[in-house]
Amino acid sequence: MDLAYENNSAKTEQGIAGNTNNTGNASSASIEKKVFSYIGLAAKAGKLVSGEFMTEKAVKEGKAKLVVVSEEASDNTKKMFTNMCTYYKVPIYFFGDKTKLGHAIGKEFRASLVLLDKGLADEVEKQLNMLMIDAGDESIQS
Repeated sequence: MDLAYENNSAKTEQGIAGNTNNTGNASSASIEKKVFSYIGLAAKAGKLVSGEFMTEKAVKEGKAKLVVVSEEASDNTKKMFTNMCTYYKVPIYFFGDKTKLGHAIGKEFRASLVLLDKGLADEVEKQLNMLMIDAGDESIQS
C-alpha cells in the first residue's frame, strides 16, 4: 500500500502494510481494520462524503479534514487530489482498495472519500501513521 501525507509543505509517499518485506502483518491488519471501522462510523454519523465530485467540493469549501484516496485510483485522480489537498492544506492518504473503501461506508466501491469531522479525521490519521511505523517507515511523524 502507498500512503501519502500532506502537512502544509511536506509530501511523501511511503510503502505500508502489505509489503512483501513486512512479516509482522498481524498488527497491521488490526490497524487497517480500525481505519475501516472509523471510516464506517463517520459514514453512519453523516460526517463523511465520497466520490470524486463530492470530495473535490468538500475540499474546496473548506469542510474537508482528511482525504482518503484508494491506492487503485488512476494516476490522474491521485495527482488531482494531491495538488488540490496541497493547495488547500488538507491531509491526504492513499489507502486501501476501492472495494474495501466502498464496503466500509456501505457502498459498492469508492475511489475517494473525505472525513468532515476533526475528531474522527484525527483518529484515522493517527491509525494510518501507526500503520506506516508498523511497516518500519518512521520518516514521517507529525
